[in-house]
Amino acid sequence: MNKIPAKKYNKMKERHPELLDAVESLGVAVGKAGPVNDKTRQLVQLAAAAAIRSEGAVHSHARRAVEAGASAEEIRHVIMLLTSTIGFPTVMAAMTWVDDVLEAE
Repeated sequence: MNKIPAKKYNKMKERHPELLDAVESLGVAVGKAGPVNDKTRQLVQLAAAAAIRSEGAVHSHARRAVEAGASAEEIRHVIMLLTSTIGFPTVMAAMTWVDDVLEAE
């Protein structure tokens, strides 16, 4: 589950290490800034990734949610909850991306 589809990310990190260090540090700082636990944080970020139709981010946050203890049922429910907000076609796309991760287990 720790496999990160990182070709593009690593290439960016090689080219601009200071930028990616800052982005990673920001993520850590934001995570520590409040009372939301890691599982909930990953589910929120998963929903945001689905809303902006970011396949890579959906994959990443679905993996991270599983690592943080979220069940497949919880992850799929989070995506379904978005139906009235982002629309059924976008939910179906996101569900496909989530299933890429969940079915790889």
